[in-house]
Amino acid sequence: MTKGIIIKGISSFYYVQVGEDIYECKARGIFRKKNMAPLVGDRVVLSILDEEGKKGIIDEILPRKSYLVRPPIANIDKVLITFSVKEPVPNLSLLDRFIILAEREELEIVILLTKTDLDEDRLISNQIKEEFESIGYPVIDVCARTGENIDRVIEEMEGCVSVFAGQSGVGKSSILNAIDPEFNLKTAEISQKLGRGKHTTRHAELYKIGKNAVVADTPGFSSFDVNELDPEELREYFVEFGEYSDCRFGNKCIHKNEPDCGVKEAVENGHISKRRYESYLQLLDEINNNGKFRRKL
Repeated sequence: MTKGIIIKGISSFYYVQVGEDIYECKARGIFRKKNMAPLVGDRVVLSILDEEGKKGIIDEILPRKSYLVRPPIANIDKVLITFSVKEPVPNLSLLDRFIILAEREELEIVILLTKTDLDEDRLISNQIKEEFESIGYPVIDVCARTGENIDRVIEEMEGCVSVFAGQSGVGKSSILNAIDPEFNLKTAEISQKLGRGKHTTRHAELYKIGKNAVVADTPGFSSFDVNELDPEELREYFVEFGEYSDCRFGNKCIHKNEPDCGVKEAVENGHISKRRYESYLQLLDEINNNGKFRRKL
């Protein structure tokens, strides 16, 4: 029995690393019947069909410890949520969505603020750092062009499998190129018309960094669907609410219209970010409204 890890998937072909060798594999049809597709990051069992030509077939997908839908990748330990301070401007509501995604999968979270050379006075980055570091999320200023804090990013990646997540054009591939120029990953300019980056990464792929770090480069994306969450579940992923959730209605309180709500009081007193709370309410309404639509169907 041969075990390996899928480092890349293109169309119906999966590239499985076994030691220093990489095998091009297909997946057995049984996975289609189970409505289950192998993902980059999966630990798998394969049969080697052609040792010389490095061909094989995936027989089994081993149990996953984490699973992301977008980007589609498995067995991640840490997510490096990457946003630029300018070009494109940071979308903090989208950042909140990425955090929910990572919290749901119990991933360690680090926020990277890129293109800091465009924010000379650091007003933008300092404001974001103050908000998210007060919650407990590390925030690192990064500039691929100048090399600022690239060493800190490498330290964060040490000893784990990490993934970069964020909009297109924020500099994920540029950071990887700064870490190791041999990656030679494609980058692209920001679209002046759309104000966002063009997709330069076409598929998820794992890269080894040094001896103890593995990182995934993934296609950028600009949305995260929260509709599969329940309102009661959403509040758990705004972790700062936990300290102030001493509410009249206890664990039934969703911190919106209920009287004597500890979270709403904490917002009024400045202990919880008003912007984060408003982002929570927006997501809560989105979940409730879509839930009503589904029930009508």
